[in-house]
Amino acid sequence: MEIKNLYSQFCPVAMASEVICTRWTPLVLRELLCGSVRFNDIRRGVPKMSPTLLSKRLKELENAGVVEVERDAGGGTAYRLTEAGQDLFPLVIGIGNWGQKWVESRLSLRNLDPSLLMWDIRRNFEPDPRPTRLCTIQFVYPELPELLRDWWLLVESDTTDLCRTDPGHEVDVLVTADLKAMTAVWMGLADLSDELAAGTVTIDGSPALTRNFGKWLKLSVFADQPRRAG
Repeated sequence: MEIKNLYSQFCPVAMASEVICTRWTPLVLRELLCGSVRFNDIRRGVPKMSPTLLSKRLKELENAGVVEVERDAGGGTAYRLTEAGQDLFPLVIGIGNWGQKWVESRLSLRNLDPSLLMWDIRRNFEPDPRPTRLCTIQFVYPELPELLRDWWLLVESDTTDLCRTDPGHEVDVLVTADLKAMTAVWMGLADLSDELAAGTVTIDGSPALTRNFGKWLKLSVFADQPRRAG
């Protein structure tokens, strides 16, 4: 494992920090640990990170023995965590649990990002049972600019895809929400039922589908962490 020796200390905390504590690296690790393996999928989880910097961080993680690169016959590239990378799971989860517990909710909800929110919702959206035909769920955030206002989840028997442009299918469920309210629900800082009652989130569609929407919307892995901050 290649270590840069930035801190010039033998302490294991210092040596580990040289690998995982550079800017954006913990978030790249989060995406890899959540199952993203393609460059563009990793980027969707860190939408404000430049492609050049992402390439650099992935190369650094490869050199450190945390990531291995696989290239298929078609020229595609996959980034997979090594055993050393998989061992970082409890550390990354621990950082997230600490943030959920101790960072004030008003600070958590200050930097709203619809791209990241919808990518996270897609990743954890799990109808049970899954539909036997294509189910289209449109999310609308009325207060956002036109390019960020509309999002579509395409739910099929074995996949859930996210679209930023209208896929042209009939919408089965329409979710209209305030971005802050939807983010708060996703993070476990607010209850969906309360936001529905307040009118900050509305769900329209067939009763059979809208009734189950709350069950399908799996929250952030950190949502259940008890909070000590306001």
